[in-house]
Amino acid sequence: MPPEMTMLKDELIKRFMVTNGEKFRLADFDPGDTVGLDIDKEEARELLAAGTRRLHALQERLYAEGRWAVLIVLQAMDAAGKDGMIEHVMSGINPQGCEVTSFKAPSIVELRHDFLWRTTCALPQRGHIGIFNRSYYEEVLVARVHPEILAKQNLPPSLVKEDIWKDRYDSIRDFERHLARNGTLVLKFFLHVSKGEQRRRLLERIDEPAKNWKFDAGDLAERKRWPDYMNAYEEALAGTATKHAPWYVVPADNKWFSRLLVATAIADKLEELDPQFPRLDEEARAAMHRARAELAGEGNGANGTKRKS
Repeated sequence: MPPEMTMLKDELIKRFMVTNGEKFRLADFDPGDTVGLDIDKEEARELLAAGTRRLHALQERLYAEGRWAVLIVLQAMDAAGKDGMIEHVMSGINPQGCEVTSFKAPSIVELRHDFLWRTTCALPQRGHIGIFNRSYYEEVLVARVHPEILAKQNLPPSLVKEDIWKDRYDSIRDFERHLARNGTLVLKFFLHVSKGEQRRRLLERIDEPAKNWKFDAGDLAERKRWPDYMNAYEEALAGTATKHAPWYVVPADNKWFSRLLVATAIADKLEELDPQFPRLDEEARAAMHRARAELAGEGNGANGTKRKS
């Protein structure tokens, strides 16, 4: 592992991973932090390429073994880089073993179920990596900032009380504990972008024609609720950070750093799982040897004849 990645791995544990929210304060995390790494864009690309190769090798073993599932949750304010994160960090992953699900506003059918229902239906199977681009956490973030969303869920009035968010944190912790007990590794990333950097990226979407399609006027309305969202994020992360489902507060003002950090975090946790290629038993090995002998006896030609050199 390059020395920069070793350094990042050490800092990852000390600085960015949250497993206990008791003393968690979002203000303690700098969106522009790069842990002192002083590298140019080309060096950053090379390090990320090394990270994606590492992920590819680990995912191949995860897929072949078929015992563990991995759920990656991405949460962030608009323009923090979720889509780019998926594109660049997961670029080396075999698509057969990876599914990306983006959750938008819930449908009428989804609103008729409990708040975890629609995401439960999209959980990854064993051997697969599932990526949630937004997730069930929207129900303690957007729904908290916009009470009208909660009203649409048609809950019994007796359940809509002041501490409903704490009840939902309890439900989420129980849900993630259930996943962990049943072989799903849960990794949660909050891409922490500053308000100033978000402004720059939104202006970029307006000013650059190739990025116009990314702009949504609704982003400006949400931006005006920045303090409300920061409060909702702080309480949600503090209320749901656990050892079996940690949060990573990822500084997102520098895309090269946030991508390196997420790639390193995922690879480190996959290495802890240590998936292995399946070993054949004696009967299967004997059958494989017989098959090889039969194929070898056919020769190299299409009709069983040897090819001319």
